[in-house]
Amino acid sequence: MKIVIMAGGSGTRFWPRSVQSRPKQFLPLTSRDTMLQQTYRRLLEWLPARKLYVVTTQAYRPIVLEQLPELPEERLLLEPDQRDTGPCIALTAHHFLSQGDDEVLVTMPSDHYSEESESLLNALVEAERAAEAETAIVTLGIVPTRPETGYGYIRTAEHASEGGVLEVTSFIEKPPLDVALSLIQDSGVFWNSGIFIWKPSTIAHYMKLHQPLIWTKLSESGSDLKAVYPELPKISVDYAILEKADAIKTIPVRFKWDDVGIWSSLERIQNLNRDGNIVDGSGTVHMESTRNSIIYSDHPKTLIIGVDDLIVVSTADGLLVCRKSEEQRIKTALKAMEQLEGGT
Repeated sequence: MKIVIMAGGSGTRFWPRSVQSRPKQFLPLTSRDTMLQQTYRRLLEWLPARKLYVVTTQAYRPIVLEQLPELPEERLLLEPDQRDTGPCIALTAHHFLSQGDDEVLVTMPSDHYSEESESLLNALVEAERAAEAETAIVTLGIVPTRPETGYGYIRTAEHASEGGVLEVTSFIEKPPLDVALSLIQDSGVFWNSGIFIWKPSTIAHYMKLHQPLIWTKLSESGSDLKAVYPELPKISVDYAILEKADAIKTIPVRFKWDDVGIWSSLERIQNLNRDGNIVDGSGTVHMESTRNSIIYSDHPKTLIIGVDDLIVVSTADGLLVCRKSEEQRIKTALKAMEQLEGGT
């Protein structure tokens, strides 16, 4: 089994701390190490270094090598630019198959948080056996602990609390709160972890079947990947093949996990002060009568008085002031702002 850590995303929901030039996977959001460093070094606890790979874009190559100086360049796979996880995973499979290597791959995000390495390892070993046995896509399903509207869900035909290989019947993408409340009452429903276990030949099979353009372009690219990559669609692997594939399995796991997708997710990981606030950044922050808020400031002095349930982030790249209840809108609002700035 090899593990490929995907580190090419843009992390726009953590703007303005996460920006295009240094997105969230390269930031120390939950500890002194960056998210990428945490993921890589946690995996090193039980897997030989030669089995660990990182895939990112050409633009982030210097950052990855700076943060992981122990990673040799032959284990760093590079995309010419960002095309989302569909082309990224297709490129990864194509790389190994071109070398005659069909060993099971684990493709996983670089910017998720988890605490229990042993539980993850046990699940991956079980998933590896299932992925080797047939042309199956295996994912890890996290047993849900709350009605999360920012996650995707996996529905199975069976019911299990942990362990065992279950058949996936459908994916549910970021449901509204009332639907999420209903889903977590069903013991056959799990959070989609974004961790997939499959052979490169399995990825190739489903790409050829459901995304033939992607696979054809990669196969024809030869050494000129830079020329064809911009022609590939920007599409997540979920939409590209997972929602269309007919042999998907999941292994339920129960451990502390978070996709660290929005600012308020830090409240589940970091310690709060006595007023329920998180305060971070290189500047000095003074607060009065402020509760349940997330404050990050790199400015020399920040004064906040009489507010509750806010996200305030101030860096050299911008200022964000947002109610926590509205933070799912950050990505689309940022895109709208950038379009206005570009005059489109």
